[in-house]
Amino acid sequence: MNHGDISSSADTVGVAVVNWKMPRLHDQAGILQNCQKIADYIKGLKSGLPGLDLIVFPEYSTHGIMYDFDEMMANATTVDGPEVAIFKKACIENHVWGVFSLTGERHEEHPKKVPYNTLILISDTGEIVQKYRKISPWTPIEGWYPGDRTYVSEGPKGMKVSLIICDDGNYPEIWRDCAMRGAELIIRSQGYMYPAEQEEVNVVPVMAWCNNVYAAVSNATGFDGVYSYFGHSSICGFDGHILGMTGTEDYGYQYAQLSISAIRDARENWQSQNHLYKLLHRGYTGTINSGEDRYGAPECPFEFYRNWVEDPAGTQKKVEGMTRPLPGVKWAPIEGIPHEE
Repeated sequence: MNHGDISSSADTVGVAVVNWKMPRLHDQAGILQNCQKIADYIKGLKSGLPGLDLIVFPEYSTHGIMYDFDEMMANATTVDGPEVAIFKKACIENHVWGVFSLTGERHEEHPKKVPYNTLILISDTGEIVQKYRKISPWTPIEGWYPGDRTYVSEGPKGMKVSLIICDDGNYPEIWRDCAMRGAELIIRSQGYMYPAEQEEVNVVPVMAWCNNVYAAVSNATGFDGVYSYFGHSSICGFDGHILGMTGTEDYGYQYAQLSISAIRDARENWQSQNHLYKLLHRGYTGTINSGEDRYGAPECPFEFYRNWVEDPAGTQKKVEGMTRPLPGVKWAPIEGIPHEE
């Protein structure tokens, strides 16, 4: 893990995370103009960072947040749309991989159902290598249709990459799922706003440490007329140390070189802090000293997760009993969201 230079190597993936000023857009002409601005940014950054292998843009950086429902539905796109065509061309011409936001991607039953909040990983040959749909939209404000799974794909130089989006990153389960599927780099593209600045800065190195994984986060900046976004895009090592972090400046970036061999060596040879191994080999010192054949306990000890898998509806009801029966809160009502009177 190296930070401070503009290079990379056969063993390191040069990653840049970008503070993109949150655009306020209303039609496709404005969206495509913004997409070309993103493409021009890639060209400029690649000239300044010749080692750049992968560039990450924030959630909503392509379309902005369209607070008008009809505008959002009318401008929903597909991975074959003109926005993605511009991004593919930029990746090919600049020999870089890129992570881009689509808010939203049309639902299969569009316009009957609302779009997904989608993130795509495009290779340096213009191929969509991963398409991820946000599992946990930021309710009650975000109205995106929820995705249903994580993915792991082979990224630049063979590094294994997972994409997650914004509020997804507040749930330890999604980080663990990506890591246990083999992810070596988890990319969190977000459009996070105040007042949650410190909480969102804190969670990333903690999740990187707990999952022995690299983390790269790109966040929005600026004020879009509704929310103010705090930036602090960052790159974090698998040991939980932040390699680089931006401030709140518009269009700022950070860059670091992530070693492929280092994370694989750590996962093979770390002992006391090898959380991935230890979780499925609980207490192996004790079982060995007890003369047992197995190396630690493999069974899931967590009742909540067993119940969730075996009885999701019943577990949902149990959570409602601990919290509330309806989605809304009567003291802060939001139009269209049911709440107790």
